[in-house]
Amino acid sequence: MKAYLFSLAFLFLSLVQGLNTRGQGTTVKVFHVYSPQSPFRPSKPVSWEDSVLQMLAEDQARLQFLSSLVGRKSWVPIASGRQIVQSPTYIVKANVGTPAQTFLMALDTSNDAAWIPCNGCVGCSSTVFNSVTSTTFKTLGCDAPQCKQVPNPTCGGSTCTWNTTYGGSTILSNLTRDTIALSTDIVPGYTFGCIQKTTGSSVPPQGLLGLGRGPLSFLSQTQDLYKSTFSYCLPSFRTLNFSGTLRLGPAGQPLRIKTTPLLKNPRRSSLYYVNLIGIRVGRKIVDIPASALAFNPTTGAGTIFDSGTVFTRLVAPVYTAVRDEFRKRVGNAIVSSLGGFDTCYTGPIVAPTMTFMFSGMNVTLPTDNLLIRSTAGSTSCLAMAAAPDNVNSVLNVIANMQQQNHRILFDVPNSRIGVAREPCS
Repeated sequence: MKAYLFSLAFLFLSLVQGLNTRGQGTTVKVFHVYSPQSPFRPSKPVSWEDSVLQMLAEDQARLQFLSSLVGRKSWVPIASGRQIVQSPTYIVKANVGTPAQTFLMALDTSNDAAWIPCNGCVGCSSTVFNSVTSTTFKTLGCDAPQCKQVPNPTCGGSTCTWNTTYGGSTILSNLTRDTIALSTDIVPGYTFGCIQKTTGSSVPPQGLLGLGRGPLSFLSQTQDLYKSTFSYCLPSFRTLNFSGTLRLGPAGQPLRIKTTPLLKNPRRSSLYYVNLIGIRVGRKIVDIPASALAFNPTTGAGTIFDSGTVFTRLVAPVYTAVRDEFRKRVGNAIVSSLGGFDTCYTGPIVAPTMTFMFSGMNVTLPTDNLLIRSTAGSTSCLAMAAAPDNVNSVLNVIANMQQQNHRILFDVPNSRIGVAREPCS
C-alpha cells in the first residue's frame, strides 16, 4: 500500500509538471522512472520505493517536446481512469476557465457535448468547476444557436438547460461557455454543459469530453484549429501513468496506416460507423450471417469504434460463432464463466489470434487484446461478450480493450478510420 501511494504521488507530480509546459503544439509524455523507455532509469537496481523517493526529490520527470506551430500538431497524454479516478474509461487533463481550473476528463468518441460538474451541483463529486472565479465564463440563453443543438432543451428562466442520460445516470446541465485547453492551444468560448444535478454513478467524476461528430463535439468546435482530425493510442487499463497520447490535428499523424471508410448514419450521427465484413479466428474465417454485420441506418445496425466501452460487444449470432471457434481453437481445456464472461479458463492456454476484417483493412489482435487475466490466480477469459438485449442489440462495438496499444486515427475530412500497432503502455 505504501509503495502504491508513492506511485500515485509521483504520477500526479509528473502530471502537473509535464502539462504546464507552454508553447504551441506541444507533445508531452510522462514515463515511470523504471520504465524501459526512461532515460533516467537507474543503472543499478533499486527498490521501487527508493526510486520514487529519489524522483520526487530530484524532480526529474522525462518530458518529450515536439511542436509544430504551422501544422497545429498537439499531443496530449492519456491515462486509464481506472487507476486515477476509478472510472472505467480513459482520461486527459483539461484546463478550463480563466484562471485555469484543472480536470481529468473522460474521452468518449460516441458523445458530443462536454460536461463538467459545476459549483452547487447536487450529486456531483467534490471536484467541481467554480464558474464564479472564471472571468471568461458565460451562461448561454435559449436564444443561443447552440441551445438548438442539445437534446430536449428547456428554459426555466433565461438559461438554456437540458436533461440527458449517460449509462445509468441522468444529468441536468446548464448550457455554458468558457475557455478550454488540452495542450497549449487555448480554445476560447468552448460550449459545454455545466452540470447542476446528477443521479447514478455512471458519470465520470471530473467530467466528459465528447469526441463524436456532432456540432457540439470537441472535433466540431475546434475544426479551424485541428481540422476535424485526431488519433489516440490507449495504454493498458492497468498502466499507472499517462503513457498514452491523444494527437490533435492532421500534422504528425501516421503516413503509412491501413484505413477503412467511415460510414454515416443520420439517425446516430455522432457514432463512428465502419464496415466490418468478417472475423477470422486463427486461420479460419468464421461463418457469420451477412445480415449480422450489415450497416443499416434505419435500425442503427452495424459496427462502431468506441473509446468509452471497455470490452467488445458483438451481436448475438456474431459473438456465438466467434466464441465457439475460439473455444475450438483453444482445445479441450475446461470452459467456465466469470461474471459477464462465458469463456474462461483456469490454467495456461494457447489462445488463437483474432482478426477483424474491415473494408480495406484487417486488424489482427494479439493475446493481450483478447484475454483479460485475473490479478490473483491463473484464470483468463475471452474479453468479449454478446451485445446487450436492448436498443444496442444490433450494434457491434469495437471497444477500448481491443484498441489498446494501437494508434486509432479518426480522419473525418477524408472519411476514414485507420489502425496501426503502437505500444503505448
